Amino acid sequence: MSSLPRRARVQVQTAISKDEFSSFSELSSASEEDDKEDSVWEPQRKVPRSRKQSAPKESKPKRVPRMKKSTPQISDDSQSVTVKEELNNSVAIADANLEDRKQIVQTQKTVKTKRKNLVPRTKKRKCDEETSKAGNLDTGSNSTETPSTSTVWEGACKKEENEDDFTFSQSPLKKMKTEICPQGQPVKFPANADSIKEEVEMNWDIVQVLSERTNIELWVCANIIRLFNDDNTIPFIVRYRKELINNLDADSLREVRQTLEELRAVAKKVHGTIQKIKKEGKMSDCLLKALLNCKTFEELEHVSAPYKTGSKGTKAQRAKQLGLERAALTLLENPGELNLLSYIKPDVKGLSALQDIETGVQHILADMIAKDKDTLDFIRKLCQNRYICIQSSLAKVSSKKVNEKDIDKFQLYQNFSCNIRNIQHHQILAINRGENLKILTVKVNIPDGVKNEFCRWCIQNRWRPRGFARPELMKILYSSLDDSFKRLIYPLLCREFRAKLTSDAEKESVMMFGRNLRQLLLTSPVPGRTLMGVDPGYKHGCKLAIISPTSQILHTDVVYLHCGQGFREAEKIKKLLLNFNCSTVVIGNGTACRETEAYFADLIMKNYFAPLDVVYCIVSEAGASIYSVSPEANKEMPGLDPNLRSAVSIARRVQDPLAELVKIEPKHIGVGMYQHDVSQTLLKATLDSVVEECVSFVGVDINICSEVLLRHIAGLNANRAKNIIEWREKNGPFVNREQLKKVKGLGPKSFQQCAGFIRINQDYIRTFCSQQTQSSGQIQGVPVMSSAGVEVTNEKQGKKKNKTTANVVLKPDPLDQTCIHPESYDIAMRFLSFIRGTPCEIGKTEMQQKINALVDKEGIEKIAEGLKTTVSTLQVIIDGLSQPESFDFRTDFDKPDFKRSIVCLEDLQVGTVLTGKVENATLFGIFVDIGVGRSGLIPIRNVTEAKLSKTKKRRSLGLGPGERVEVQVLNIDIPRSRITLDLIRVL
Repeated sequence: MSSLPRRARVQVQTAISKDEFSSFSELSSASEEDDKEDSVWEPQRKVPRSRKQSAPKESKPKRVPRMKKSTPQISDDSQSVTVKEELNNSVAIADANLEDRKQIVQTQKTVKTKRKNLVPRTKKRKCDEETSKAGNLDTGSNSTETPSTSTVWEGACKKEENEDDFTFSQSPLKKMKTEICPQGQPVKFPANADSIKEEVEMNWDIVQVLSERTNIELWVCANIIRLFNDDNTIPFIVRYRKELINNLDADSLREVRQTLEELRAVAKKVHGTIQKIKKEGKMSDCLLKALLNCKTFEELEHVSAPYKTGSKGTKAQRAKQLGLERAALTLLENPGELNLLSYIKPDVKGLSALQDIETGVQHILADMIAKDKDTLDFIRKLCQNRYICIQSSLAKVSSKKVNEKDIDKFQLYQNFSCNIRNIQHHQILAINRGENLKILTVKVNIPDGVKNEFCRWCIQNRWRPRGFARPELMKILYSSLDDSFKRLIYPLLCREFRAKLTSDAEKESVMMFGRNLRQLLLTSPVPGRTLMGVDPGYKHGCKLAIISPTSQILHTDVVYLHCGQGFREAEKIKKLLLNFNCSTVVIGNGTACRETEAYFADLIMKNYFAPLDVVYCIVSEAGASIYSVSPEANKEMPGLDPNLRSAVSIARRVQDPLAELVKIEPKHIGVGMYQHDVSQTLLKATLDSVVEECVSFVGVDINICSEVLLRHIAGLNANRAKNIIEWREKNGPFVNREQLKKVKGLGPKSFQQCAGFIRINQDYIRTFCSQQTQSSGQIQGVPVMSSAGVEVTNEKQGKKKNKTTANVVLKPDPLDQTCIHPESYDIAMRFLSFIRGTPCEIGKTEMQQKINALVDKEGIEKIAEGLKTTVSTLQVIIDGLSQPESFDFRTDFDKPDFKRSIVCLEDLQVGTVLTGKVENATLFGIFVDIGVGRSGLIPIRNVTEAKLSKTKKRRSLGLGPGERVEVQVLNIDIPRSRITLDLIRVL
């Protein structure tokens, strides 16, 4: 029987999975032998024996230097052959000799040669297990491995090590990666495999708590933790690991990651608190247990508050210092022997009278009750079934220090009461803002019935004395319960309720901001048009910028439309529009927008710009002014006045919203709710993740995209994007995705994360190749292949051997223009041969017809089984082969609303049906621009699922900025400029 822990044995069992040798399936002819290897949970007998035999040979002092010494050799060996394995077993090798390493890296020819590699792999797992005992995070035996996308082994992997991993007392050793869940396929782990070992052992399981808080299955939570531990990005997981996460969307993954980080932060703080209290010599078994039970910061604060440095101590601590703790324990355990008179010491303050001793015992008992886990669990469960309400009222001193207008804003909450289970998130944020401004006072009301039932339960069950207690002692116990509830438990419950409500409201506000931002970023572009951007203004004039269909600045100017020179400036505008053949005007929605819109609408109605059919649209200019004075704008448009830069930005927001809006810090785009009241760290992390998701899913053409856009691709950052641009400028355009491995700082992990989201336009490459061939006979930066298939390159060999990749054939690959990941190219080519298609037909009608015919005949599940892959992976391959070249899924979303006329607020009537565009979505309603200069509000109660189109429900994006809707006017309040609308349908 192996002496290793159960988790290590589970790892070995699960590692030999169905897809482990999937990339070699076409090379194997022994189907019966393959079936024997497909068992997931039943280990082969040879594996444990091999692991036992290697145990005495391994030792930590010998392993470390050999790892470092052998690392370059492994990299070199891996580069000399073509590795087609999809599973990355990049773990440290302790005592495997050079021959063993070659066996691991070389392409396997038969099932027999595959099985020979089980022995070195089990040695790696043994090394992994011993490393985890030395203090490493348990990512070796519990991390979910992802398919390999690179032939580079450990030499490069070491550079991808994340130095910011979750650790407490020491930096982690090198991560060991093993495959538990095969490519994209969910695996139901055994009962104890869902628990993931963290650096700090708590009295609760992190997977279990994460599942309870997010309402997601245990096995999915375990997979997600492993994927995040392995430094996978959300876009990569959502697209290429769907079945491991049970097809969750990006928002759900962000929520899980945020909750996971909170739990780890609590565990980290608990660890720090324990070390601090131990150093002071105040730690006890009871306190240690209470600390390890803490799941929230509020619970930790409650338990650790008396032990903070510099604290004068609680009443219970001062009573314990007087020696009354034994009296309190005796009252509970053996009250018949307790004699309080024996504790009287007339010369000692606090012990001079019987009443002082009774008070001290009461404080100790109250402290014990308030920190008892079972007692707190009972009172929390009791509150769940009772009416607990939150109340707000006008503060008494608010009228003296606060502006009267600010007080009117909180009129709804000046006498407000609501059940904490029914209160809305926006109401919580409004109450919190009013309290911070000292306009409102807020309290949580717990009914007296809760206290009475709590005291009854304590006397009869938890805190009942074990013997007969005299009436005077029972009086002390009753007083202790009353004091504990009023002074300790009630404030704790109020803090917990408020913290939970605020946390949930902030999370929902941030998620709403993220959904709005995604909708705005995915607005359909308007390519192929020459546009005039207008940044409106009064005194300083309206700034104009005309940009070409390729976003080049053609002309900039300033016109003064609202200073009595409107007619003269109209001739100037008409001349510019005619000279540049521009028929689309984009107006920012800032100062003087309404007047500028009326000016252009009047000229258009008079057909002033004939023969041009001019239309205009209004776009948000949020963040344009901030961007115009940023270093990024100065670098992109040097020498241009910042005011004119904002006009350029406004025009580009219509031409390609995603490429322009990523230049602006997300929180400045202004499509959120209470964004200044929420955690700025959480807001920034969420919005940056949404931007990364949008840019990655849309994809970028690496040979023409900007550095700003490239840095938002999953797996890349500012430095890697800069290195890619520098490599492109030095060596010419990228011919295929494999060339990315030559870029400095782009290791196997980064390549795996970003490769599927980077496109290479084949027409551009063919044109470039033909031009270079005609002019110089060879392609600059593109290696020429000799007859033996060996790469011949004029580039200087760098010091780092892992960047040579001498075996990579750098020639155009039609699959590089698709969303198919390089790890699936082998499956895609087999699928093409299966349907008798060629790479030249990718994206054409013939390809779609062949795919549809096969899917209708065989079914996608049967095809995936035949190719030995997952349905999700095959669906990505089918989408990539079917989608036409330069496909952009943003075309399914709404374009800007172009107009020729204008409507006034006074023209509106109740019952009027209008079309408009959603400007912002909040938790209490939807703001819609209906073209009257003031947005109308659709209350959230009027937005029902039946009114949302089926397409919106399928996208699960809800109703967000940019959506075109049909609405009906319900109410018009002209003095307050408020319009109430009803949603009829989504257009």
